Amino acid sequence: MADIKSLKIKEFFPMLGNRQARFMQGKNELPPASDQARVIAKALHPKRQYLKVAAVTERSADCKSYTLVPDPDRGTAALAWFGAGKYVSVFETIAGMPVSRAYSLSSSPKQSTEGVYELTVRRVEGGLMSAYIHDHWAVGTPVEVSAPAGNFEYQPLRDAAKVIGLAGGSGITPFLSMAQAIRDGDEDFELTLLYGSKTADSILFRAELDAICAATDKVKVVHVLSDEVKEGMRQGFLPADLIREFAPENEPYSVFLCGPQQMYAFVDKEVAKLGLEKKYVRHELFGEFHDPASLEDYPANVPETVQITVTVMDETKTVTGRSSDSVMQILEKNGIAVPSRCRSGECGYCHSHLLSGKVYVPKMLEYRRLADEQFGCIHPCCSFPLTDLVLNVPGV
Repeated sequence: MADIKSLKIKEFFPMLGNRQARFMQGKNELPPASDQARVIAKALHPKRQYLKVAAVTERSADCKSYTLVPDPDRGTAALAWFGAGKYVSVFETIAGMPVSRAYSLSSSPKQSTEGVYELTVRRVEGGLMSAYIHDHWAVGTPVEVSAPAGNFEYQPLRDAAKVIGLAGGSGITPFLSMAQAIRDGDEDFELTLLYGSKTADSILFRAELDAICAATDKVKVVHVLSDEVKEGMRQGFLPADLIREFAPENEPYSVFLCGPQQMYAFVDKEVAKLGLEKKYVRHELFGEFHDPASLEDYPANVPETVQITVTVMDETKTVTGRSSDSVMQILEKNGIAVPSRCRSGECGYCHSHLLSGKVYVPKMLEYRRLADEQFGCIHPCCSFPLTDLVLNVPGV
């Protein structure tokens, strides 16, 4: 019997492409009952959705919401439905470089059935995609996104009936979607949201959250301000004692977290003090990570630049990049498109085969299965080269 390591993975790539081509050639109409699953799958999980901007709402000086609707002229007549808490990946080509970033849907699942998605994007200093969106998206702009994806959603078989949500800044977006879904009757759980902002004026969606709380007693919002003292609002951060204050007594509860990376550095330590079962603690995407050398366990004497020889389907290229960039960032900066969704190591969409060389993966982004590590598979989005590399990457 052949050893799995002797298999030539490259030979399987054309098979995947052929299967995908046959799938996409199918007609978008209900076939006999025996084949209806294919049509439903294409409606819920399209490879691409072609949309256009219908409205732009300025939330603050550095934050805007974009209302997106289907663009039938480019092939999308209806939006894929999603569960509250999901994200979509936005695809753009910036200065000749293919770029994708994941953004949580801030609209409700119900709105997707009405032909509306809403993305809320905060301009990040040095952020390539967020700056591009703020500077270029306007009413009528064509937009290309993935199907909804992600695991940051309520699951009654896993999560407790009462949820404490910890949000920071624009990390409110998936919680806003959840709150609307509870109000609309599409979700059935109690959500107490501890929402951290710098000042009262910087609170996003304050009026919308107030309206939801007035419409249902299953949603409660507690505002926590870090840089201001305001009547009716808490002051400080999101410590364990504050979470305990609003957590139910003598019954299980889940904690959902979503915010900037700086927030996780503090809140993760506080949540650990609660002693919750692992299944009751849920994280939204960590976000694309930069500067691996800032972490304590990053190796010493890593070369400043590396070479990567990559095979995508049947084409091989050798490129050069900085070791401080992830494998995915290096390939994209050299014009090589890599399959991507979360860019945080979680979804596995960029799953690739490392043939030679070594990479560093930050512990908080290590989502690979044990078998992946054993047989040399990596997630390029969160793998940083320590040496020259040779790898196979699936086609986009």
